[in-house]
Amino acid sequence: MADRPNPFESLEELFGRLNRQFGDKAQTWEMETGGESQFDFGAASTNLDLADHGDEFVVTVDVPGYEADDLTSSISGETLLVSGERERETADDEDDRYIRRERQLQSFSRQVQLPEPVDVDAVHATVNNGVLTIHLPKLEASGASHSIDID
Repeated sequence: MADRPNPFESLEELFGRLNRQFGDKAQTWEMETGGESQFDFGAASTNLDLADHGDEFVVTVDVPGYEADDLTSSISGETLLVSGERERETADDEDDRYIRRERQLQSFSRQVQLPEPVDVDAVHATVNNGVLTIHLPKLEASGASHSIDID
């Protein structure tokens, strides 16, 4: 029997996008309320830890199967955004006949509010054995006094 395209592929992609969007909204709501979310959106989320190490914050994110090129992170104000996206591996051999194929596009997006401002120029991140670690040095309060003009 000839290989036929999956008639439900576009629906699966739509459900995947909706799943990611609901996951992002639930995580934003969780961040704004400061509580634990009761929503479970499966592959659209990943575990994240935020630790205070005195002079820096350390964010640790489980990213199994993601390479450094699959991940992005940014800081906006005091909010850290970490996201990743990877696509299904495509086989070079067109004669492969899968009995079951579930490994498709996967992505996640997480936001976390940092308790204090950080030095964005000194932030660095590494990925090792499926764990993303981001070091965020805190901004040091300067001991210098600044005069304020009074009108």
